[in-house]
Amino acid sequence: MSRESAPASPGPVQSLYDQFKAGAISRRRFVEATIGLGVSATTAAFLAQGVAAQGADATAVASPAASPAASPAAAMQTATAPSAGTEGQTRGAGGELRLLQWQAPTQMSIHNSTGDKDVLAGQLVLEPLMHYSADSLLIPTLIAEVPSQANGGINADSSVVTFKLLEGVTWSDGEPFTSADVAFTWQWIMADENASTSSGVWSVIKAIDTPDDLTAVVTFNNPTPAWFVPFTSSGAGAIYPKHVLDGKGTDGNAAFGLKPIGTGPYVVDSFSPNDQVVYKPNDKYREANKPFFSQITLKGGGDAVSAARAVLQTGEYDFAWYTQIEPELLDSLQSDSGPGKFVVYPGVYAERLHLNFSDPNTEVDGQRSHVGTPNPRLGDPAVREAMALAVDRALIAKQLFFADQGEAASNSIISGIPALKSPDTATAWEFNQDKAKQVLEDAGWTGSPRAKDGVDLKITYATTINQVRQKEQAIVKKNLEDVGFSVELMQIDGGIYFDSSAGNDQNTGHMYYDMNMHQIGAGSPLPLNLMRNWYAGPDNVNVAQKENSWSKENTFRYVNPDYDAVFEAADKEVDPETLRQQLIQLNDILINDHAVVPLVDVGEKFSMARWLTEENIGYGPFELLYWNIANWNGTRP
Repeated sequence: MSRESAPASPGPVQSLYDQFKAGAISRRRFVEATIGLGVSATTAAFLAQGVAAQGADATAVASPAASPAASPAAAMQTATAPSAGTEGQTRGAGGELRLLQWQAPTQMSIHNSTGDKDVLAGQLVLEPLMHYSADSLLIPTLIAEVPSQANGGINADSSVVTFKLLEGVTWSDGEPFTSADVAFTWQWIMADENASTSSGVWSVIKAIDTPDDLTAVVTFNNPTPAWFVPFTSSGAGAIYPKHVLDGKGTDGNAAFGLKPIGTGPYVVDSFSPNDQVVYKPNDKYREANKPFFSQITLKGGGDAVSAARAVLQTGEYDFAWYTQIEPELLDSLQSDSGPGKFVVYPGVYAERLHLNFSDPNTEVDGQRSHVGTPNPRLGDPAVREAMALAVDRALIAKQLFFADQGEAASNSIISGIPALKSPDTATAWEFNQDKAKQVLEDAGWTGSPRAKDGVDLKITYATTINQVRQKEQAIVKKNLEDVGFSVELMQIDGGIYFDSSAGNDQNTGHMYYDMNMHQIGAGSPLPLNLMRNWYAGPDNVNVAQKENSWSKENTFRYVNPDYDAVFEAADKEVDPETLRQQLIQLNDILINDHAVVPLVDVGEKFSMARWLTEENIGYGPFELLYWNIANWNGTRP
């Protein structure tokens, strides 16, 4: 019995990409046509460079970032959210929809979230200005049209962008949605007292002016080809209501995290943190016939296998998020006549071992893992190199992930974007335990388990509680112990591991362990914010520490001036080819420094009831799964 996968029919950008790869159209035609479909000029150039690097037609073309308006297709068509069968429906006519999320949400303030579980819960309520389509086009959500140079929304060097907001939008409490909310969201995120986890993404903005209620003029610190990133996707771009949060302080922020006010299709009826959320339709939602379901119950907890079983086999639930299960288990859970099906689609996430460059065992100024206290084990480059050599990535991919969607990770931090694969390091990884042993011997780590200068080679290794991850841990532990490490495993409930609370010392922000394992995705077609996770910044401003409530992106306490210099240059680069090379250079610095050990490039997975309209799920590489829930529908048997 075969597993069901995502439909094979390509979107318009994918069709053009396939034609370009086959040599049927020129590079110039590919770039012009994809820009015309609404893809940013820089993204189009990245795609083209990726194909050229593989030997396809590389006909010279002027940099499209310089003047996309010159393209014959400069009308900049954009995508729309999939909405099959919604035309004649009635709001609330669909009864209850039951979602199962084995990592339970802790709170729903998206800009305070460190894990997908909380962002997902907030997606039903809070919206960004734009979303990404599965084909990486921009979808206008709270704006009338996507800005472009052709429509006057973007100035010549992409340093100023003007958003025209959608008329008639209100918050769920009836207050009007205005440009003041957009400006306030930026101000709220950048205020230190709010401990926002999105501050790095929005730090590229210099000012947001509001000449009228429906116009927001964004001025960036520098020319910014990735101008869309702060405002696109629920994880980065959620807009907050000024009238609810302005001046309310930490108590107001906490209350908002439990019952947010949004512009989205649902409102929170009740919420039990780490257990269950019940949503009701937003009667102020801008489309009168949406949403379709009269209630959504999001149940948290359990594990991925039981979540898959509850959809595929018993039908107790209608949808289960990221059902990460072993391939051999699938046949026992799914049948062609069962109530649910299992869907896998390409993604931009990779499972990795993230190394802590600070000492988790020494306390400084009331905190462990202080950036000023180097890790006595992982601070040694030889130890990190030995770890990269000792781990059998191919075995993990073969035994625990689907062969067509889980591949042993190359030495590339950025997964799923071919144009950003490094020609120098992408295939450079090797599994060689004899070499790992020799590297440690040469560096003075001897004995069994190994030690050097009175420091034993014992590390703590944390991840979430999940059957697949525990088996991954077992393989990695054995691999490392085979070359002389001593490894202590830590399994932490996902609701705690990804909880952003300042008082939670088991979460990823504190990183009170030597190494952790989870997935981080590219996030956008221009993944500067993925690479920000290793950026320290002046005076280590981007390092998660007690002083910033452990809310900053660099939780690994990685400090490398060379990396920071390249990142800062890339963050303001406008030439697409130069930016592409800078992103690859950032990747190569991390790989050559063995700052992270990629394990598996993973596909996205979920389980859904067969009666749900699969097209309307809207799954794609740069959005989390509930982003289009306003359009979910189907005929229940």
